[in-house]
Amino acid sequence: MNDERKEWLSRPPQEALSRKLGVVAWILTAVVLVLVGLMRRPELRIPLPEGWSFMFLPPVHAVLNSLVAVALVVALVAVKKGKLALHRSAIFAAMGLSVAFLLCYVAYHFTTEETRFGGEGSIRTVYFILLISHITLAGVSLPFILFTFIAGWTNRFAAHRRLARWVFPLWLYVAVTGPICYLMLKPYY
Repeated sequence: MNDERKEWLSRPPQEALSRKLGVVAWILTAVVLVLVGLMRRPELRIPLPEGWSFMFLPPVHAVLNSLVAVALVVALVAVKKGKLALHRSAIFAAMGLSVAFLLCYVAYHFTTEETRFGGEGSIRTVYFILLISHITLAGVSLPFILFTFIAGWTNRFAAHRRLARWVFPLWLYVAVTGPICYLMLKPYY
């Protein structure tokens, strides 16, 4: 075991902090899911000032999601090589980019009418399979992404590894399918 890994793994777990942060994770998850549910309601749309538009945000969403995917892959490679400081930095980057994505996404959908997919035939089926799986897994994985992060942050490394084994592929799938859905929807903006 390399020195960096040994140093990290020797840190004592912070169980009390983990429990408190777990409550915060559930509250954040509930707030995000309520916001995502509400933003689809046209009567709650927030009008922008004359001449303003957030139509520039969908490609920003795709770029942010793509950067999250890159950060996740860097984090995985780093942890496999025992470079835990790099792993931690990459996860912080993925979390920060995900927060930026979420803020932009909510701002866009609360202010801008939804764009409908206009494709037909099998491409329509592929698009909706990707979109539905993307949205479902984003919602389902959110609390577990937070729990995995909290476990690492509070030095509960066994729990962190156990969660990350299945949370990582879900998060990566969401980060990759978001830009794919954007590219498929782009001709209809």
